[in-house]
Amino acid sequence: MEAGPRDRPQQPRRGHLPAVAGGEPETLTPDGPEDDAATAPDVTAPASFRELRPQRRLRAWQLAPIVVLAAIGSLMFAFPLAFEFGDGGPVVAMLGLLLSCCAAGWGVMAARRVGYTWPGLPPRGSGRRPDWRYVALYTALVALVVVLAVWRVARLR
Repeated sequence: MEAGPRDRPQQPRRGHLPAVAGGEPETLTPDGPEDDAATAPDVTAPASFRELRPQRRLRAWQLAPIVVLAAIGSLMFAFPLAFEFGDGGPVVAMLGLLLSCCAAGWGVMAARRVGYTWPGLPPRGSGRRPDWRYVALYTALVALVVVLAVWRVARLR
């Protein structure tokens, strides 16, 4: 979840400075409040923002619906006659294939959002171009799976 705009301003408007404990308004410079030696913060160690935000990773509750959808889809594709009695075997097999592909896409998008990448492809937002050999390999692999799936469904008739 990302932070959105607030309903009210967080900072007081310029010219309306609140009074500090002494009763006088705080003096400001163009880049912020005045720091002297007595009020300067102790800067001994650099701040680490990794400690403030939890590590981004896929949790079990995020993976469970993807795994269930993939399991149901693959079972429907592998054993269409168990899900349909009659001549609806190819339709059920194609529906199972569709569910499996949807689960695969959902899993890839969830992994990408967390920051995982495919081997050979650059991380998201890095500005680097992917290696054409890996792109050709992934394209050939997807084409092979599609050809085998269509052949499997055509054999059901």
